[in-house]
Amino acid sequence: MKVVVSIGGSVLAPDLDADRVADYADAIQSLDAQGHTLGTVVGGGPTARDYIGSARDLGANEIELDQLGIAVTRLNGRLLIAALDDRAAPTPAESYDEGREAIRRGDIPVLGGIVAAQTTDAVAAAFAEYVGADLLVYATSVPGVYDADPNEDDDATRFDELGADELVDVIADIEMDAGSSAPVDLLAAKIIQRSGIRTMVLDGTDPERVVRAVEDGEFDGSEILPEA
Repeated sequence: MKVVVSIGGSVLAPDLDADRVADYADAIQSLDAQGHTLGTVVGGGPTARDYIGSARDLGANEIELDQLGIAVTRLNGRLLIAALDDRAAPTPAESYDEGREAIRRGDIPVLGGIVAAQTTDAVAAAFAEYVGADLLVYATSVPGVYDADPNEDDDATRFDELGADELVDVIADIEMDAGSSAPVDLLAAKIIQRSGIRTMVLDGTDPERVVRAVEDGEFDGSEILPEA
């Protein structure tokens, strides 16, 4: 399969632990060894949110904050590239074209943010659509899509499966600004909706969960199914 894996910064590098990044690289290389064609997208996580929070206090506007977040995602991307060694394209792709060309060369592209006002959730969905991926996996710090914020509502219910139209409806009211940590944002949901790409949202704190989801289709999270 052709698979795009979106790795949240909060699961890849919450504290810049080299072993955690290496474990993710091992998982990606395991899928690569099984013959899957791979692309990866890396988020900014808590490091980006810390920078964005400080810059917002200093008066930066939302576009400036987005640009700061993009820079952090690419730093996290360089960590993953270092761990992937010669299997990865040597630098984070700064456009969808660069990412697709890396795949065509036989490299694993690592993307971070691309443009302001677009999260890495949306980057992953757009890149998956652009390269014609069979599967999009979001490895996040939240084990799926809920009908409310599970960190704030003890009665929040997780969806095991939901259609792309339903996903858009569920998250349409989530407030999005620079540094948001929603598991899938509205733009990403709309791209998933139009593209019809099978999508999984799962707890990515253990990278082996990503491997099992791709290899066996077994995971604990939410599956977003294309509309009929």
